[in-house]
Amino acid sequence: MVKITPTPPSKPAASKMPAKARRGTAEAPKVGFVSLGCPKALVDSERIITRLRSEGYEIAADYVGADVVVVNTCGFLDSAKAESLDAIGEAIAENGRVIVTGCFGVEEARIRAAHPGVLAVTGPHQYEQVVGAVHDAVPPLHDPYVDLVPPEGLRLTPRHYAYLKISEGCNNRCSFCIIPSLRGDLASRPANHVMAEAEKLVKAGVKELLVISQDTSAYGLDLKFAESPWKGRPLKAKFLDLCTALGDLGAWVRLHYVYPYPHVDDVIPLMAEGKILPYLDIPFQHASPAVLKAMRRPAHQEKTADRIAAWRKVCPDLAVRSTFIVGFPGETEQDFQMLLDWLEETKLDRVGCFKYEPVEGAKANELPGTVPDEVKDERWHRFMEVQQRVSERLLQAKVGRTIEVIVDEVDEEGAMCRSKWDAPEIDGSVFLNGDSSLKPGDIVRAKILHADETDLWGERATE
Repeated sequence: MVKITPTPPSKPAASKMPAKARRGTAEAPKVGFVSLGCPKALVDSERIITRLRSEGYEIAADYVGADVVVVNTCGFLDSAKAESLDAIGEAIAENGRVIVTGCFGVEEARIRAAHPGVLAVTGPHQYEQVVGAVHDAVPPLHDPYVDLVPPEGLRLTPRHYAYLKISEGCNNRCSFCIIPSLRGDLASRPANHVMAEAEKLVKAGVKELLVISQDTSAYGLDLKFAESPWKGRPLKAKFLDLCTALGDLGAWVRLHYVYPYPHVDDVIPLMAEGKILPYLDIPFQHASPAVLKAMRRPAHQEKTADRIAAWRKVCPDLAVRSTFIVGFPGETEQDFQMLLDWLEETKLDRVGCFKYEPVEGAKANELPGTVPDEVKDERWHRFMEVQQRVSERLLQAKVGRTIEVIVDEVDEEGAMCRSKWDAPEIDGSVFLNGDSSLKPGDIVRAKILHADETDLWGERATE
């Protein structure tokens, strides 16, 4: 169904545009189009339809046959606005799934007040936004015989896991970091865009989604947690809501770069239920209040150890990994010893440590109390010794357990896998020696037979 005329008619006219029959073996999605207003709006409609047709969409002959209806509005006169509201109302009544664009689209609040059920509202000339809204409502079909790029995109990771970026930039101003000057402030992706990418990845065979951003738990703050349509319901751009939706995809979901804001507590039950992997990557960076203050770290609390203990009560299998900086300007021996004591108390599962480097442009370079390189090196070694003892004790406690593992590599000697507590490239491995019948991406149960300070060894469980 399409209505394209330079003056607002009272009834839509049928499209004379020939329909592309099908792409591949599935029926092509159909878009209804109502275009009101002047010739400039007509050109806008032509461009949008051209883009949609190039992606394999058909133009529906009526409201009933459309998967979604686009209404290109006119907002020049009050009478034209009234006509546009009527056209939107007619499309909602006849079809129910409506995207609004055009000149009247700049008055989104008025449109949504009259028709709160519209899927999206964009202004004039916003071709990409209209096409994106159509993609959200009814994704284009993938044709393996025509499309040069698969629907999940091209990736550099193995087929069975993929990184899922949910935002760019960062609102924090840590004194040792220049990320905001490189990538700007927090810019979150709409929740339905994230979910659409995640779903494509899972359909393509990805078994593990690694959620990443500069500040994952701040997701959606810049969008004021705006809702976007997903699977026929609104989905908030909010940390908990996104995690809940990702947990319904049936893949392993691993959370990276999470700052310990209070609302992180709400996600722990999802881990206990098996919806999200029991794994939190939290870059604590230090434990001394004085050093954390100098670092300008967000969400730092002296009672962080108590929170970790509380999380483990809810989800006993929770693994916490983190990174730390030693030798930060002004770090005293007392500060460093406080960090070592904190490591012993919190018993973090996986830990990385860096010696402070004066990155060009970082505010921390202006701080007094430069720590000599030899002291940084000595503290780094002491830090790693403490953490290795902690890690070895934690891994020894897993001997005798039967756990799920995902296979990363297989050769003639056996399979190299990871547990739910291990991220690729940065954490440990689970080795199934002699088991060469598996393939990357397989998820199997393994009985743990041996452990050292970083890795586990086992055999495939038979029960």
